[in-house]
Amino acid sequence: MFLRRTERKKNGKTHTYWSVVENKRLDGGRVVQRHVLYLGEINSSQAASWRKAIEVFDEDTGRAQTLSLFAEDRCEAVAGDASIIQLRLSQMRLHRPRQWGACWLAGQLWQELQLDQFWAERLPPSRKKTRWDQILQVLATYRLIAPGSEWRLHRQWFGDSAMADLLGADFGLVEEHKLYACHDLLLAHKDALFSHLVGRWRDLFNADFDVLLYDLTSTYFDVNAADLPEDGKRRHGYSRDKRPDCPQVVIALVVTPDGLPLAYEVLPGNTADSRTLRMFLSKIEQQYGKARRVWVMDRGVPTEAVLAEMRGSDPPVQYLVGTPKGRLNRLEKHLVDRPWQDAREGVKVKLLAEDGELYVFAQSHDRVTKERAMRQRQLKWLWKRLRQIAVMELTREELLMKLGAARSHAPAAWRLVDIEVDKQHPRFSFTLNRSKLRRTRRREGRYLLRTNLADNDPAKLWQYYVQLVAVEEAFRNLKGDLAIRPVFHQDEARIEAHIFIAFLAYCMQVTLTRRLHALAPGLTARSVLDKFAAMQMIDVHLPTTDAREIVLTRYTHPEPELQLLIDRLKLSLPPQPPPRIAASAINKTSRRSEDLLS
Repeated sequence: MFLRRTERKKNGKTHTYWSVVENKRLDGGRVVQRHVLYLGEINSSQAASWRKAIEVFDEDTGRAQTLSLFAEDRCEAVAGDASIIQLRLSQMRLHRPRQWGACWLAGQLWQELQLDQFWAERLPPSRKKTRWDQILQVLATYRLIAPGSEWRLHRQWFGDSAMADLLGADFGLVEEHKLYACHDLLLAHKDALFSHLVGRWRDLFNADFDVLLYDLTSTYFDVNAADLPEDGKRRHGYSRDKRPDCPQVVIALVVTPDGLPLAYEVLPGNTADSRTLRMFLSKIEQQYGKARRVWVMDRGVPTEAVLAEMRGSDPPVQYLVGTPKGRLNRLEKHLVDRPWQDAREGVKVKLLAEDGELYVFAQSHDRVTKERAMRQRQLKWLWKRLRQIAVMELTREELLMKLGAARSHAPAAWRLVDIEVDKQHPRFSFTLNRSKLRRTRRREGRYLLRTNLADNDPAKLWQYYVQLVAVEEAFRNLKGDLAIRPVFHQDEARIEAHIFIAFLAYCMQVTLTRRLHALAPGLTARSVLDKFAAMQMIDVHLPTTDAREIVLTRYTHPEPELQLLIDRLKLSLPPQPPPRIAASAINKTSRRSEDLLS
């Protein structure tokens, strides 16, 4: 194996990407290369560290060469013993292949967050010896690896995984009623979990909590709203999933700039964004005490009244918030004469102090290019579609419906076109509004931010704001990789517990992501879990000559590239389970038959 460097030019800048590649010789003698690991853009010290791991210096030849990194362990010959059992190798059988690697890795993450200790104290075994803490670990691991319904977990996934082997348990963990009953025990410990996580983030990643990112999302339900209780949280509201026809709940989340989650809250689906911030400010202050924190939010979250309260509190609560572009109409004349300052490469800002606040007018070259391309693509499509509609033979009602569909498909471009429909006949005319187009072009890739921070460093202010992508990434993971929906529960307390389990799975995922970030930013938690999932566990049955069986439960040895990853993550695989000896399954069957006949 060796490191391959790939260079790519983007926006006039050269980016260097690295991968681990392996040579494989085919039957015909030809050598091909197999991509093993994508590492992304790593720095020189990281590249040197990876290269050191996959190259060996040969003192005889005086040069580095590629060798097998993980040679087989040498075995010493075992002396003869009178207790040796003879095996019938021709009758060897393999039973119950099941997924082991990803489940084991999830268990390592669970222990690293000390969730095993946390839940063992708060979810003690029941009188019938039900291990609620282990059931919760199974639920969270399932949500992390292969999310689905509790019924699928009970019916299929648990049997196809090695969770029973790893936890020293049996199928009793996933009896259907226990999976649902476990949900009823969780929400009482939500605040305690948030406090526990703060300590773990500080110990594991030296995290600080001076800057907090706050945002909201929603998740919808495929149910009839008329069948829902009137006092429930599932309500119709602004849907970020483009499903206003479905009832939903709103999820508010606070994370650090590194994406480490601190707290979340489930709110009614009709809750306006601007009505949530005051509650969350109070919640964080009660749980973690008063401190000088910087809250970074998108536009639409804070109201003017809440911002005034933040400025007037003791100590003042600092904020950096996006501002609607419409406010530019009032401030544009004051910003025109202000000089541009470089915040970082490709980003320029203008600063304007007014009414005790600092306005930051930012322009990103990359964002200009992106927004302009999006607008041009929409406008091109809309113009072509309007020409097609103009030559169709339609009734007035059909014409209005087609125009409405075109508007919903390209809303941004629609605002740049003046359309006039004939009041008497099914005809219309359309022209490009060039003044609106010039104003739109002038504002593409530009942002107006406002803050009460005394720091006038434009680079620092811009860096704070772009970190909002950490919250958006958390929402994408919850809805994508962790599949927070569909939700099959009907009871609202269990719906919130379902979201709670998804939050636990996200904590495990982000822990793995932070571990990988130090190795190579190109590695994602999902890609690593998929690689570990290739490790299977299997039962090897070896009949003996004395009518018994030796049962060896073994996990498969990792491939070299996976072993490389395990070493880089500083993980150690556990020892293989000890062998067991038992009566032969064939003998057991014949014995049962004899008992039935007797």
